[in-house]
Amino acid sequence: MNKIGLIIKREYLTRVRKRSFLILTFLGPILMAAIYIIPIMLALNSSTDHLRVAVVDESRWFENSFSNTKDHTFVTMPGQPIDSVKEMVKTGVFDMALYVPPTQLNIPSNAVVYSIRQVPMEVETYISSVMEKEIEDQKLMAKGVDPEIVSAVKTDVNLQIMRMDEKGNEKETFTEVQFALGLILAILVYMFIMFFGGQVMQGVSEEKTNRIIEVIISSVKPFQLMMGKIIGVSLVALTQFVLWIVLTLVLYLGFSTYLGLSNPEMLSQGTVMAQEITSNDIMSNESVQNILQIVQSIDFGTIITCFLIFFILGYLLYATLYAAIGSLVDNNTDSQQFTLPVTVPLMVAFFSTFYIPNNPDSSLSVWFSMIPFTSPISMMVRIPFGVPIWQIVVSILLLAITFVFMTWFAAKIYRTGILMYGKKLSYKEIFKWLKYK
Repeated sequence: MNKIGLIIKREYLTRVRKRSFLILTFLGPILMAAIYIIPIMLALNSSTDHLRVAVVDESRWFENSFSNTKDHTFVTMPGQPIDSVKEMVKTGVFDMALYVPPTQLNIPSNAVVYSIRQVPMEVETYISSVMEKEIEDQKLMAKGVDPEIVSAVKTDVNLQIMRMDEKGNEKETFTEVQFALGLILAILVYMFIMFFGGQVMQGVSEEKTNRIIEVIISSVKPFQLMMGKIIGVSLVALTQFVLWIVLTLVLYLGFSTYLGLSNPEMLSQGTVMAQEITSNDIMSNESVQNILQIVQSIDFGTIITCFLIFFILGYLLYATLYAAIGSLVDNNTDSQQFTLPVTVPLMVAFFSTFYIPNNPDSSLSVWFSMIPFTSPISMMVRIPFGVPIWQIVVSILLLAITFVFMTWFAAKIYRTGILMYGKKLSYKEIFKWLKYK
């Protein structure tokens, strides 16, 4: 155990001191914090210029349809040729010109916006919505239907999804939020397994190629070396993950304080402006209550605990296989034939994340979350939707048992393959090694 501890220490300190580790450790939180900070900064500092839009409507359908706002003014120019209005846009009299050509049919179907600079998406969306609404109203009136009656009968249905347990307790669920949360967790597990599992394989392969392994094997057993590498890299992964969380929170809270977002009034203003940019919908008290209900519906304790367990066991399972592959090859090119059987289950589990949310309790979803080679990813997608405790326990036990078996399997391959050089190996020869005591 002392020798394994020394190997773990060496692997850990060697990797955390690398420049790549430091760059990723600090770059990751900056990118994650930017996802939250940049939209708020843009919302707080955005100032839209007042735009003057000339309207040349030769169809005569939309001359009085556009309303002036604080951001844009529409000026109707009946009888003006579009060419002369385009010249006004070029000289800066107008910022842009909306041209609706005459139509051969009863309903206009085309329109063109001329502008020197890029047309804001907000203006583009507004013009399209107004024209569509006017055309719909005219169609209804042609059929003898009052558009106001149609607007009055339109109804929004608030459909709540209540999930009941065996004891009859009810809990509201939010499918979209659960899907997003499960997908994020699954991607994190997949990313860390692929990245740090690959580091184990690459490290073993490099030591074998440089013949350093011959010196190390003279002092420790192959099994001790393999486990030391696997555990050492897993500690690096956990260190980086924890640092990402801590640094992201520090950056977010620091920028929030600097921008004054900790002030309730400022935070409310930033939230409203951000929503105006994205959806033109001002946040109401009802929206705030909905957000609080969504947060309260998530069982963060179970999700975080299961994430750590499945992340660690899933990594250990695949890291042992990657270590065995690294001991078989002399370079990364030769490793492709052996990594394919290992990566296929991961890819299958990853693509299943788009099926499972549609029916998380189906037989296929349950099996994917039970099979050890797919459960670290598939179970992460199901857990936000609510999974029976017995299924989680069985999945963890199967994953742990499979890890123990695969450790024995990988150790058999590792102790023989680590000292073999310059020989193309086949699966048949590798299976022979398993017979050796």
